[in-house]
Amino acid sequence: MSTPDHIAAEASRDIADVPAVEVISTAAVHLMSAAAVHLGLAEDLPEHRDLDEARSLIEALAGLITAAAPSLGTHHAGPLRDGLKTLQLAFREASTIPDAVGEGPGEKYTGPVYS
Repeated sequence: MSTPDHIAAEASRDIADVPAVEVISTAAVHLMSAAAVHLGLAEDLPEHRDLDEARSLIEALAGLITAAAPSLGTHHAGPLRDGLKTLQLAFREASTIPDAVGEGPGEKYTGPVYS
């Protein structure tokens, strides 16, 4: 029978084997997916929309990608930046009163996003 300490130690060993780029990319994909759901882009929840939640998630995603880009390299950071830009543009389109260019979610980290 496994004790809680044994399970925690096993989980720590497992995470020690995962490269940082994979952990960061996985976190970014989770933020992207959650933002997409709150923008009404999920196929199984197309009527769901919560722009306040989407804004928070996009801000966090932009901060993560911007901070991690040097460690991720172009191969990993490029697709994440593309996904972020897509979400930023979808947010602007979904907003009844869109933010000015440069003031949308995450743009303080990424710079202005144009369509």
